[in-house]
Amino acid sequence: MDLQLTGKRAVVTGGSKGIGKAIALTLAREGCDVALVSRTQADLDAAATEIASATGRTVIGIACDTGVDESVRGMMRLVVSRLGGVDILVNAAAKPGGQQPPPKLADITDDAFNEDMNVKVMGYLRCAREAAPHMTANGWGRIINISGLAARQTGSLIGSMRNVAVAALTKNLAEELGPLGINVTVVHPGLTRTEATAGVVARRAASQGVTTDEVERQMAEGNTVRKLIDASDIAAVVTFLASPLSIALNGDTIAAGGGALRSIHY
Repeated sequence: MDLQLTGKRAVVTGGSKGIGKAIALTLAREGCDVALVSRTQADLDAAATEIASATGRTVIGIACDTGVDESVRGMMRLVVSRLGGVDILVNAAAKPGGQQPPPKLADITDDAFNEDMNVKVMGYLRCAREAAPHMTANGWGRIINISGLAARQTGSLIGSMRNVAVAALTKNLAEELGPLGINVTVVHPGLTRTEATAGVVARRAASQGVTTDEVERQMAEGNTVRKLIDASDIAAVVTFLASPLSIALNGDTIAAGGGALRSIHY
């Protein structure tokens, strides 16, 4: 299937590692030129070199703190200057979740809550606000927000709130921007293998006194395919959503956790 992505210009925040990096690589393989965005230039340079070498596409790294308005404005100006425009925005920059037990109510501070919401929710909004005028001028665009299945589960108070907020942001943007040719969707990964997973597995194995294989088996029991979903699996879903072929999806939520157990969403 030709996803019709050759020559599209994509911005991927949180693009130097994890799910964001996997998305950037897959978009580049499909013919996109990509701007990777994160806070650390050294990580960006390494990821950009790796992806460009693997795909032959133009891949640049732009340091940006999506929690700061002017930083986002400057980043988007650089993207447009160096790539000539922006067609696709993938918002994936957020404080990592799932690597440590979430804090209980008594341990949640104002600063922790505000920082988390500022980066993931307001950060996504800031990036969309700066990208949308360029997409509108071309009459076409795609915005994909990476959220998480904590939006549908209890157990992490801040995690649930921030991910529900991203879903609400997505639907509102879809209704505003859809008539202008811009589709906006949200992807909810569940437990996903990234570069950080090996460390998490090792710590759990040590604390439980079991093998790392046993910990991975336990983790895979949390979905219906009984396989730990990889960042590349999420990237495949996002790359389709970034394509012109995804026109039927706007404001919609895609759960990408390998089939979460017990809950029915309709």
